[in-house]
Amino acid sequence: MTAGANILLAGMAGLMAAVLQMAGALKTAAPPGVLPVDITLLSLAALLPLLALLLVTRRWGVAPSLALPVAAAALLWLWLVVAGAWSPSRLVLAQKLPELVLAGPAMLLAGLLVGAEPVARRVLCQASLGIGLVLAGLILAGIPGGDPAMLADPARVHHQLAGLALAMAASLAALALVEARHPLARLGWLVALVALAMAALLPGGRTALAALLLGCVLAPALRLRGGAGLCWLLAGLALLAAGAAWLALHPARIEGLRTLERLTAEPAGLEARQGLWAAALRWGGLAAPWGLGTGGFTIAAGHGEWRGLYPHNHALEALAEGGLPGLLLWCGAFGGAALAMLRLAPQVAPARLARIAALVLPVALTILVSTDLGNRMAWFALGLALSLGLTVQPARQYADV
Repeated sequence: MTAGANILLAGMAGLMAAVLQMAGALKTAAPPGVLPVDITLLSLAALLPLLALLLVTRRWGVAPSLALPVAAAALLWLWLVVAGAWSPSRLVLAQKLPELVLAGPAMLLAGLLVGAEPVARRVLCQASLGIGLVLAGLILAGIPGGDPAMLADPARVHHQLAGLALAMAASLAALALVEARHPLARLGWLVALVALAMAALLPGGRTALAALLLGCVLAPALRLRGGAGLCWLLAGLALLAAGAAWLALHPARIEGLRTLERLTAEPAGLEARQGLWAAALRWGGLAAPWGLGTGGFTIAAGHGEWRGLYPHNHALEALAEGGLPGLLLWCGAFGGAALAMLRLAPQVAPARLARIAALVLPVALTILVSTDLGNRMAWFALGLALSLGLTVQPARQYADV
């Protein structure tokens, strides 16, 4: 395979991975009926053969620290299939299992390969940033983020997906800001960052806003490292504190900013989550050690076959439905990935580490307060985190491949 073909292959894989990861946000941005096909299925169908080619046209090195989280993830998928045998659910089980055992491994593999391959990773970041900027433009123009009624329509994709896309894009824009050399380039990225932040204030995604702020503070700090990174971190925290104090002194300014309105005036969302967390803990204890069975939480909690009332925390969901084995395997997969990132971080180039963090941090925060185990974004983010332990040799060095 020629060098040009290798670059094209990696670039297409990165682009399709970005579209697949941001598919929910793209559906949110597009008015109903505009997209003639399901871009989730289209991008997945295009990505899978690209991943296969990427896998066989490169020489891959795998760090030993990846063994535990990858094995735990595989065993978690297997255990949740077994746990489905005693689940009282039929509808939720039928929806969740294919996402877990089919989409989950594919997304994990995509994150691993695309996150490790330099060209694919660069295109992934560029496409994610571009999608976020387009989405921000549509929201600021009032389509659909400026119209909360549209976002409340159950037929529409949930506003959290749009917020996640904005959070990732803003984190990447903050990285571009600190890396830019020319003052005009820095000014342009600052304008883009402000636009993304303003757009995040409109849809109503509180977790996404927190993820945006966290990513914009931490990702550039990881890129700069040392004293410069510490200065950015402290300056970011000081700016956030000043902004919070100003809003507290001027509460009228919050009017019309749906995200801040929900953050300050709608405690019902937090109270509902606390109720779901308490129920998940209670049923996790009552159904110990094997759990309620995959998809069985909503029925046990009295909500019937309503998947939307899942525990809103991955660890608690694994405990309630998969029992103690499910919780241990979840901790091995996601907790093991966090430990692997900490061990691998000093060995990885700052630019690569910062970009992976920019894409992973928003999803990592989201799985603590939202989404269920069938969410493909969580498994892709897990693969991205673990990709720090992969090294890849350019195919042009191996003519025999």
